[in-house]
Amino acid sequence: MRRINWLVATLLLVLAACQPITQTTINILDGDQFHTLKSSSRLPSRLLDEVGISLGPNDRLLFNGVTVDPDETLPVADVYTIQVRRAVTVAIIQPNSETQSIHTSALNVGQALEEAGFSLYAADRLSPPAETPIMGNMEITYQPARDLSITVEGRSAQVRSAAETVEQALAEAGISLQGLDYSIPPDSEPIPEDGQIQVVRVQEVVTLTQKILPYTTDFQPTADLELDQQSIIQVGEDGLAISRVRVRYEDGVETSRQTEGETVIRPPKDEVVGYGTRIVIRTTQTPDGPIEYWRSLYVYATNYSPCNSMASRCYYYTASGKPVQKGVIGVEIPWYRVMRGQPVYVPDYGFATIEDNGVSFEDRYWIDLGWSEEEWALYRSSLYSYWTTVYFLTPVPSVILYVLP
Repeated sequence: MRRINWLVATLLLVLAACQPITQTTINILDGDQFHTLKSSSRLPSRLLDEVGISLGPNDRLLFNGVTVDPDETLPVADVYTIQVRRAVTVAIIQPNSETQSIHTSALNVGQALEEAGFSLYAADRLSPPAETPIMGNMEITYQPARDLSITVEGRSAQVRSAAETVEQALAEAGISLQGLDYSIPPDSEPIPEDGQIQVVRVQEVVTLTQKILPYTTDFQPTADLELDQQSIIQVGEDGLAISRVRVRYEDGVETSRQTEGETVIRPPKDEVVGYGTRIVIRTTQTPDGPIEYWRSLYVYATNYSPCNSMASRCYYYTASGKPVQKGVIGVEIPWYRVMRGQPVYVPDYGFATIEDNGVSFEDRYWIDLGWSEEEWALYRSSLYSYWTTVYFLTPVPSVILYVLP
């Protein structure tokens, strides 16, 4: 039995050895050279050796368009087409960096960069684009994207961009500057080092506002009126103007307000007041005898002496140079300039002349009654401020202050 089995096995081996070896058609493309051969091998490195083709360190083989390892057996096929892709020199240019050269047999720009260790993102800038085939030596301009923070109306958005200028970065983010809008930094400048960009929304609103134009008062002398009397000759009337105001808002906050023009709708009508210039001489009895006067005024009277006044030190002489004593009085400065030396009579004080000046009250006519220090010490218990009438005694002066300030 064993002998029969041995004979059968030997017969099978003989029959197998007599079968013909199957050879497959191999097409090899190497640049512009095309090789065709018959071979039973499916190992790419052996097939290349059969036609005398050697691979450089960065060359690659493509089988049916797919990269294969030369030392890995190809799958079973009826026909094999193998392409030898020779490495070429590619220069990678980056802004602000030295140009980098690589030797690559990559199929396209994107593959070449990734195989060279570059991580590509959608926002990166490539020229030519990533899908561009590599057909020979070439240059690739590569600008990687960076993280940017863009603030618009108080809200910040984080984006990646390879833009060179602020304007380009905003456009890529879908943000536009409209009208008077502006950016910080300006849109024409390069991307700032810190990656911070602010967009300022600007709005200008033009409004019309009313403005009252107040009338002024014009005084005219009137001979029909007695001194210190007044009458309205023409009633005053306020005018009206329309102002054009431009208001600027930045991110909703008012930053400026400018009046661009004013149109007078109704001009003001000045008030005309007539003041009396007719002098009437009158007489009256006083405890000191009869007096003749041409003007009388109701005034607020105060008292002072050289060392008892609002001054910080003692003044023994008046503005006219006379000693401060009973019989000299002070008045408001405008009065003093015209009435210096004018004789007057003040009830409960007596006869005096205007020889001094001082600071007046804003809401009343005022006189200041003078005393020497001895008189002040004697009469100070009876000295007080009070309302009284001052009489301007004749003769009538040549210069008269018709309108009292």
